[in-house]
Amino acid sequence: MTESKLREDICRFGRSLFERGLTPGSSGNISLRLEDGGWLVTPTNASLGFLDPARLSRLAADGRVLSGDKPTKEIPLHAALYDSRASARAVVHLHSTHSVAVSMLPGIDPKAALPPLTPYYLMRAAPTALLPYYRPGDPAVADAIRGLAGRYVSVLLANHGPVVAGESLEAAVFATEELEETAKLFLLLRGLNPRHLTPDQIADLAATFGLGHPEPEGGDHAH
Repeated sequence: MTESKLREDICRFGRSLFERGLTPGSSGNISLRLEDGGWLVTPTNASLGFLDPARLSRLAADGRVLSGDKPTKEIPLHAALYDSRASARAVVHLHSTHSVAVSMLPGIDPKAALPPLTPYYLMRAAPTALLPYYRPGDPAVADAIRGLAGRYVSVLLANHGPVVAGESLEAAVFATEELEETAKLFLLLRGLNPRHLTPDQIADLAATFGLGHPEPEGGDHAH
């Protein structure tokens, strides 16, 4: 796929996420790792709804800005996921309402932030880690993500939002959307004692669809 097409894809998915209210204002950012090891990244203070393909930040493999606008300050966040998940080719970070809300609740398991409510959550986004609060752009968040050792596809940053890696831009976006919908279900059902998928049902999904997410140590809801 050409770089021109990848630029257009970032803008197309960004606009879709913005128009459906999944990341307001100039919040959120998207990155895509290229064949040469460099990246395409959305610029700082840019609305995902109004991206210009020509103004996306083009970074070299060593992080130098080669062209485009100044990149998002969340570069350390993206770099940490790429470094710790060899399969990652795209990273999406949003400020989506329900995921942020879950990250602020007491008693959330940091190793399994959401329970196994639906098959598609397990197939696309689970397990989800919860990290403590870090100031946006704080390089320390990168160390925290590297500390997860690549065991998670999706991460919730407390009081901030989700960060999701995927083997393609489409996969990362779809996983982020699935995470947000699962967070919404979790909040709607909180206190109602909903049925979760059973261990046998989870095992069946894993066997049928070849789910490859490693099980995080100590996670109650991992598959």
